[in-house]
Amino acid sequence: MQVQSTFRMARISAFKAREVTREIQGLPVSAAIDILAFSPKKAAGLVGKTLKSAIANAENNHDLRADRLTVKEAVVGEGPTVHRFSARARGSASPIRKRTSHIKITLTDEIELPEPRKKGSAGKSSKPRAARKAPAAAATAAPAAEAANQENE
Repeated sequence: MQVQSTFRMARISAFKAREVTREIQGLPVSAAIDILAFSPKKAAGLVGKTLKSAIANAENNHDLRADRLTVKEAVVGEGPTVHRFSARARGSASPIRKRTSHIKITLTDEIELPEPRKKGSAGKSSKPRAARKAPAAAATAAPAAEAANQENE
């Protein structure tokens, strides 16, 4: 079962908050809380509140145990931007953008295993990249070596 929690209009830019949410995706809830508790960033506090809210939703609304939950998805989207202006020299002004973001965390109690990769999928060769490039490099090097030998004669 999936449980969501959303923190709308958080007063932080989405760029800064995404940096924190990338760290907790796919982790068990206890490990995610530990990471957020020891992170010095402002976004860690806001994401931590949202995570704790999602845990409370899971326990109270769906009777799930917190120790079995994992963070399936942690997404940060841009919210509305408040535009202000700051005075500058010679009577001019420059814009100030006060950005907001929407933080959404999804928890799940289902264990999801990644699908195994199929050999030969997407048209890729099974040879290492260096082995695939070696014949092409040798083919271009051979005419150059012959031209050098002809010049020396």
